[in-house]
Amino acid sequence: MRLADASAGFEPRFPRLGAMRLPAAALPILAAILSITCAADASDVAVIWTDRPEIAFHAMQFNASHPRHGVEVFFRADPAQDMRAGGDLPDIVIAGFLPSAGTRDLFAPLDHLLEGDDGIEDAFYPRLMATGRVGGAQMFLPVSFSAPMAVFPRGHPGLSNPLTIGTEEMRELGGAFNARNAGGFTRMGFSPTWNDDFLFTAATLHGASFAEAAPLTWNASALTAAVGFMGEWLTDTNTGTAATANFTYRFFTLPPPAMVTSGRILFAYMDAADFLTIPESRRTALDFRWLANGDEIPMLDGAVFLGMTGRGDAPRAAAEFARWFFRAETQREMLERSHAFGQMEVSFGIVGGFSALRPVTEQVFPHLYPELLGRIPPADFLSPPPVLPADWPAMKERVVLPYLRERVLSGGADASPPLETRLADWVRLHRFE
Repeated sequence: MRLADASAGFEPRFPRLGAMRLPAAALPILAAILSITCAADASDVAVIWTDRPEIAFHAMQFNASHPRHGVEVFFRADPAQDMRAGGDLPDIVIAGFLPSAGTRDLFAPLDHLLEGDDGIEDAFYPRLMATGRVGGAQMFLPVSFSAPMAVFPRGHPGLSNPLTIGTEEMRELGGAFNARNAGGFTRMGFSPTWNDDFLFTAATLHGASFAEAAPLTWNASALTAAVGFMGEWLTDTNTGTAATANFTYRFFTLPPPAMVTSGRILFAYMDAADFLTIPESRRTALDFRWLANGDEIPMLDGAVFLGMTGRGDAPRAAAEFARWFFRAETQREMLERSHAFGQMEVSFGIVGGFSALRPVTEQVFPHLYPELLGRIPPADFLSPPPVLPADWPAMKERVVLPYLRERVLSGGADASPPLETRLADWVRLHRFE
């Protein structure tokens, strides 16, 4: 996407969007941002590959304020796979799952970006920062993350903690909320089977610890305990698969947050990013707690990281963009611009999540999202997942979640074939297909 002006001796430049697909609601916002005039020396333009459309907006801001450097953004559904395919490499990649063993050898250390007395390294969430460290070198810088929530009607009494809730308490309160007549349940607090991502989060809270190996490792005893707990929730608290399925079929005619507001269910499981993009007028009837095991709140897999290949054509522009992007003041301006353009109802926060910079998440987010005032978790509560394979999203969707669902629906009984066999079969047939 270029606006050529040969007579001026330079090429006004917006980030090239390639095959980027933006939500329809974002198009008016994009048109507004495109009205910004920006220019860059065509010889010093860094190429960014990303699977996050929001980067286009931030790149435009950078180009508007940096006449000597610029960036072009190319959408890639799977940047890591495209890099492994060979060919020219970008200067910067911004995506999830970059720290995996299958991709990290394609990147260069970023320690030079942390040098100086500005305290940038201390601004990051330390445990998330550690995920991007390999062999003592900072190979990746975290950009954003999200965390799981239990959403319920505002004003509901009886919750034991003003910040977090555990699965045991959800099950207890949900069971007390249940109501039925001769035709079956008329209200149901919650069922683990309503959301496959909840099954995985519950397994994480119980210590399943899925992590990259050959291809994957996990704590088998903790996973069995988690599946047993959710199976008992289904069979004991909610009196079985048939009763739950009957309630779901009869009453689930609205999205889960609306079901909560209607009084038909007590809890909905949500990603914080999804909850905070619900229009504010509808969020006023809802409240939330962070799902946790004690004080341990799991960050959801898929945290976004920035890496630099060191093999692109514009290393100076790439470094300048990264330094600009990771300034707290820059991100504050990004958030305020997103708010002004109405983009917050399309995409949450920084690249779809909380900023990996603590001052931004702790000080700026509560001003733009009033629900977060006094509700930002302390840094030591937030626990990132172990490093996961680059193709984890497909592996999780096609193998791990179906396995968990099958076991929970069977009341916690062992599944056949076991998870190890399913993973081996999937890897043989589909890995990096």
